[in-house]
Amino acid sequence: MAHAVKTSQNRDEEMPLLSDSLDVSKRPTPLPKIQIAILLLTCVIEPIAAQSILPYINELVSELDIIGGDTRKVGYYAGLIESLFFATEALTVLHWSRMSDRVGRKPVLLLGTFGLCLSMLCFGLSRTFWGLVLSRCVTGALNGNIGVTKSMMGELTDATNRAQGFALLPMIWCIGVMLGPVIGGSLSRPQDQFPQLFAASFWGDYPYFLPSLVAAMFAILTFIMILFFLKETLSGAPLYKQSPAVVDGEANPRGGNCGVIKKTCGLPESNELDGPVPLKSLLVPKVLLPIACYGSIAVLEIATCALQPLFYSTPIEDGGLGFTPVTIGFWMSCLGVANGIIQAFFFAPLISKLGPKTLFRIGHGAFALIFGLFPIIQIISRRSGIVWSVWALLSCQLFLTVIQNMSFSCVFLYVTASAPNQKALGAVNGLSQTTASIARAIGPALATSMFAYSVEHNLLGGHAVYLVMISITLATAQLGAMLPVEPGK
Repeated sequence: MAHAVKTSQNRDEEMPLLSDSLDVSKRPTPLPKIQIAILLLTCVIEPIAAQSILPYINELVSELDIIGGDTRKVGYYAGLIESLFFATEALTVLHWSRMSDRVGRKPVLLLGTFGLCLSMLCFGLSRTFWGLVLSRCVTGALNGNIGVTKSMMGELTDATNRAQGFALLPMIWCIGVMLGPVIGGSLSRPQDQFPQLFAASFWGDYPYFLPSLVAAMFAILTFIMILFFLKETLSGAPLYKQSPAVVDGEANPRGGNCGVIKKTCGLPESNELDGPVPLKSLLVPKVLLPIACYGSIAVLEIATCALQPLFYSTPIEDGGLGFTPVTIGFWMSCLGVANGIIQAFFFAPLISKLGPKTLFRIGHGAFALIFGLFPIIQIISRRSGIVWSVWALLSCQLFLTVIQNMSFSCVFLYVTASAPNQKALGAVNGLSQTTASIARAIGPALATSMFAYSVEHNLLGGHAVYLVMISITLATAQLGAMLPVEPGK
């Protein structure tokens, strides 16, 4: 009997969530459009909430009593507020992802969306530093959505359309990154911008409530859509209902031909094998390697995101390009548009032709070229000003940034395939998101500090930070080489 239990546990740890033994037809299963659309709406509200505070956070902090009129302290407190979201998320996202393996994906998404709405309203009404801190901590602590949405994407797709589905996640994130600053920048201080519409004293007392309210309204809309239209995808969960293979012309969760038939999808059939597994059973190379790959590109990507606007805004003589905020906003928007279009239309064909491992390694390697172009662009601008060659190299850097973003979609496939069964998928995504959140909480401060230190002490002509980042890229490239050719192998 003990031998049988041990055998079952071993099978449970080694059984891939996504079986490669399927006789998959060449024609992709149609994506469940309504379910995917609601899931993407859940994904877009997080970057909207996070990015909407960026245009006014420095001004908001400068108005607080805590800095005592010393504007040199603004960056310190503003950076702390911005990082708190990722720090608290890193502490709680695994808990929420594991809970979704037990109670279902939908209840966790509802709670996370409600928490986001509440925290944004509190942020807009806060006029003290600690009020802002508390509201951002609530946002991160209650945000289990980011890991759970990846779990649901894996359950809503099958082997024929999974790459197409996961390619939508970075694209929708880019849309949120573009919308957030627009909301924050155009709606803050409405009495100054729209005095006739917002003449009440309330808007003078709380000049940053309107952008927070709009972000909260996005969350309310998403909450309603999840509550009434999103179907539970975890079999055995309280809200789960078995549905036909095709509903209204759409493929149902797990793919149109898979339905809820576990055998067809390559999932274990017995309840014992399809239950949540102990966390320590996931600490195996098959699971940890994709998570390590995710963490490596997460820290490189967040460092890029922190360095780019700093590099653009810093004066030429201090190691940057001296762009105006309008130019920076336009160029960053171009990046978001290009990234969304290329991810949506070219990722699936590329991964079909090159394979996920090769495409991941290409995207990972693009970071080295991105960091290498920073000093070249700066040297040209220092000698000749902002000439056409600077814009040409910036365009190349923009294109490489889009390429590196494809590595995220690839690694999502590996993380999903590493789960031993469906009810361990949330825990696996929780572990991966915890790793990424830690990287995103630490990475920006480290990258910008290295930039300032390099310029201040003239290390390698002020370009030492880029050499460090290239070294990190090359050091972590070996992780991608260790991945199997196909996810789940």
